[in-house]
Amino acid sequence: MQTCGELLAKYLEAYGIEVAFGIPGTHTIELYRGLPQTAIRHVTPRHEQGAGFMADGYARVTGKPAACITVSGPGALNISGAMGQALQDSQPMLVISADNNTWQRGLGEGRLHETRNLQAAMAECSRWAHTLTRPDELPRVMARAFAIFASERPGPVHLTLPLDVITASADHVPLDLWPLPSKPAAHLSSVAQAATLLNQAKRPLLALGGGCADAQAAMLALAEQLQAPVSLTHNAKGLLPPDHPLLLGSNPSFASIRHEFEQSDVILAIGTELSETDYDFFFQGDFTIPGKLIRVDIATDQLTRNCKPSLAIQSDACQFAQALTSQLTASKTRLENAKQRVAEAKQKHQQEIHLGYQAFLDSLLEALPTAILMGDSTQPAYYAANQFDATAPRSFGSAATGYGTLGWALPAAFGARLGAPHRPVIGLLGDGGIQFSLNELATAVEAKIPVSIIIWHNSCYEMIAMNFRDAGMEPIACDIYAPDFIKIAEGYGCKGVRAKNLRELTSALINAQASDLPTIIEVQESDFI
Repeated sequence: MQTCGELLAKYLEAYGIEVAFGIPGTHTIELYRGLPQTAIRHVTPRHEQGAGFMADGYARVTGKPAACITVSGPGALNISGAMGQALQDSQPMLVISADNNTWQRGLGEGRLHETRNLQAAMAECSRWAHTLTRPDELPRVMARAFAIFASERPGPVHLTLPLDVITASADHVPLDLWPLPSKPAAHLSSVAQAATLLNQAKRPLLALGGGCADAQAAMLALAEQLQAPVSLTHNAKGLLPPDHPLLLGSNPSFASIRHEFEQSDVILAIGTELSETDYDFFFQGDFTIPGKLIRVDIATDQLTRNCKPSLAIQSDACQFAQALTSQLTASKTRLENAKQRVAEAKQKHQQEIHLGYQAFLDSLLEALPTAILMGDSTQPAYYAANQFDATAPRSFGSAATGYGTLGWALPAAFGARLGAPHRPVIGLLGDGGIQFSLNELATAVEAKIPVSIIIWHNSCYEMIAMNFRDAGMEPIACDIYAPDFIKIAEGYGCKGVRAKNLRELTSALINAQASDLPTIIEVQESDFI
């Protein structure tokens, strides 16, 4: 007999899942029965939240979902925080949780892992959550899940499978893949309206967000035909090369870039929420767009949030950019004006950045020019969100923005390396944040995932301490004890080193590339800043 759990494994492989993260449990045994018959690589984290963070990191560099497998109750709720991070940052992942038998659910009889309404709980951190009641639903449910990944704003999908459904016979259920829908394209009249506004503009500006991450060529062509300064959000870093003459920078919260938004008569915003974490990173509360705003997004609900547009267009970013570019009229005068605006903004921007942190961040790319950087909630990662210009799309991730989960960057870096096995990956965490997920070092050692993990050591929750002081209070519970991270690294079976200056840091990063295991690199804040 082929069970529903076995058939599910076949569906995962057929829809392109390459990696699954999970901790086997009493209720999920049958979900694992079919995995050995597929080419899916299974990685066992040490906590379900780590599974979700790894899937998030994998998605950020590939654009593709990984699967996560959990038990009900604590397993599912443990991963919910990671799903919340992925939901806010539009990262796809498929989370599959077992549950008690259908006739036992919701009775409150104290059964193992019992959750009153698992689907309702997981719906709060999912694009879609569903409970299967029989194997016959599997073809339609899997089609809907992957249709969301293929054609909508990405995010987690959660499936609940009761134990009696997992173990039920699926001999009569075919492996029936449904065609996936295409991403939406803008109506031609909307493209024409946008082109008219932009061709008439004297000072246009192009604001690109994470929704453009897979459309680098189209966005570059659009920027150069529009001949406008370009602003990038955190998830859009790398869409333009760092030295491109039209690139304003990767944080529109800086005064120098905000000034360009305020002075522009038409702003074209594509695939960006225009949210606080990107456009008001310093919580000043005064981000405004006085000119006309053209908003383009794959999700209609995004078009009615944060900033009111003059023209709202639902479309995939790439298709819209390609359709619009051919209708724009180039102007030598506008190009020169745009370059001058960017040059002046960059000159002002140099007075806004922190040179000490910039030297630290520059040393990372000096050592590893093609590196992917995953930053946690720690001082240098905050500055990376503001000042780091990635060399390619999908090369930077930050949990310091959006949902803001601590400990994200360690497992996310491991997931990123699984998604991009031929590129170096750096995880950047503080001595507080890394203690949220330090146990996942065991996962990387076991799975042989070579990642460089930089621990920024200041024995403090420094940002929170600053918030206390800003509120006129002495910091409470911000001075934290930190263990000997080098000994812990060695205890897990990986290498640990300390770097006291930029030269030693660069050398440690380069040397770490010769290992097939993670390397912990500890740096003291006082040695660098």
